Amino acid sequence: MPEFDTDVIIVGAAPTGLTLATELGAAGVRPLVLDRLPRVREVPKAGGLGGQILQLLRYRGLIERFEAASGQPRPTPRFPFGGLHIDFTSLTEPPMQALRLPQPDLERLLADIGTELGADIRRGHEVIAVSQDPNAVIADVRGPDGPYRVTARYLVGCDGAHSAVRDMAGIEFPGLTYPEVNRLGQFTMPDSVTLRDDGDYDIPGVGRLPSGFTRTERGEFAIASYTPGDLGVYTNENDAGDYDDDVPMTVTEFRDSIRRVLGADVPLGEPTRLTRFTFHARHAQSYRDGRIFLAGDAAHLFPAPGVAVNAGMMDAVNLAWKLAADIAGWAPAGLLDTYHDERHLAGSRTLLHTQAQVALRRGHDPAAVALRDLFSELLVDQAPLHRMSALIAGCDVRYPMPGSGHHALAGTFAPDTIGVAELVRTARPVLVDFADRADLREAAGGWAHRVDLRTAPSDGRPADAALIRPDAQIAWAAGIDEAADTAVPSLRQALSHWFGAPMW
Repeated sequence: MPEFDTDVIIVGAAPTGLTLATELGAAGVRPLVLDRLPRVREVPKAGGLGGQILQLLRYRGLIERFEAASGQPRPTPRFPFGGLHIDFTSLTEPPMQALRLPQPDLERLLADIGTELGADIRRGHEVIAVSQDPNAVIADVRGPDGPYRVTARYLVGCDGAHSAVRDMAGIEFPGLTYPEVNRLGQFTMPDSVTLRDDGDYDIPGVGRLPSGFTRTERGEFAIASYTPGDLGVYTNENDAGDYDDDVPMTVTEFRDSIRRVLGADVPLGEPTRLTRFTFHARHAQSYRDGRIFLAGDAAHLFPAPGVAVNAGMMDAVNLAWKLAADIAGWAPAGLLDTYHDERHLAGSRTLLHTQAQVALRRGHDPAAVALRDLFSELLVDQAPLHRMSALIAGCDVRYPMPGSGHHALAGTFAPDTIGVAELVRTARPVLVDFADRADLREAAGGWAHRVDLRTAPSDGRPADAALIRPDAQIAWAAGIDEAADTAVPSLRQALSHWFGAPMW
């Protein structure tokens, strides 16, 4: 076997790459993270976290640390969707939640956690070439002190929309780019703007502006507030010209865009966030080529805001434990292939609803207005409202599981109703016995070196037992009072499929 400089090279130190570093560290792997930028980019491309990743961070025991870094209350669960705002406040526990944390602060926090867990994070180190053979992957790097070469078992491209790793691996990235530029600004509330009791705004020289989206012949304008002290403004214009992503947007540029779209000036306070972006709908044909993997924006781009960070970080959570299992030498055959199978499925689901948003927001004729009105009517009822909340949060995906006759929980993200919060904190798999089933515990005994066994009796149990993977996905579950002659063989099959051969 070859000598390795590190087990895993992560290219890109944005949220996806840093999440992968923290998850690998929790599994005992010390990755090398390389990023071409010399320091954290201060332009906050994303304003926070939302969706399933928040639940995962809570399960890991990290959510309080992220909330402290935010220092802001959780925003009301009311989110943009295709030129509308969907209000989830009527749901008791809406799956879609958010945490305000500008991307630079998020990256610094993730880097701190990753470093504490042993990651080597190098900024100003650009990967300029990648090659692989059946046993290793080699990265040629240009660093501050000159070029050098690193060998590893695996390399993961988390290097964004213009991924050099994806290009060097020859992985196709089909899709399209929409001919529009989006600009987003967060400001302190100007004294001259009045936030009305009904949520709308009185703007001097403009009059009353409705909260949410306003469409004009020149584009789309939106205004909203998380708190009475802040003002969020957004514009969307077709063919507004090229821009340099490395040049921060200015307030003057944003004012000019507002004037073009709305035909009026809107007073703005002190900026706390300014960013611009272009919408893409692209999906890598494969998330893997041999020893090279893709995650985050390198693997998928979505034509709607608020979902990319969640999708990328959940890619990392899915991949980390599988890489760690392979590096430790116990991964069953095909385990690494399930990363593409599962996360490509999740990416396709996110593309589905974000492309549906394009259809909702870009139409301006009476038919498009009717579509938006009808869509809004459907979301008055609790069932479709909950379904949409889960869809946007990314937690409605059910991964395919081996075998047949699965319990309804199999393949889903473990809900906290089964007490999972304290069980997956260590990022180890766990078999939870809710019904004091000695037969199931005995059947899992051969995997006790890899799978924790926990008994948690529950009268209101959703299943007799559940096998939970390190990424909090349920790999198997036994029905209430399911007979041993069916439950035991199916449990052993699931244990072998995900966690390799037993000790006996």
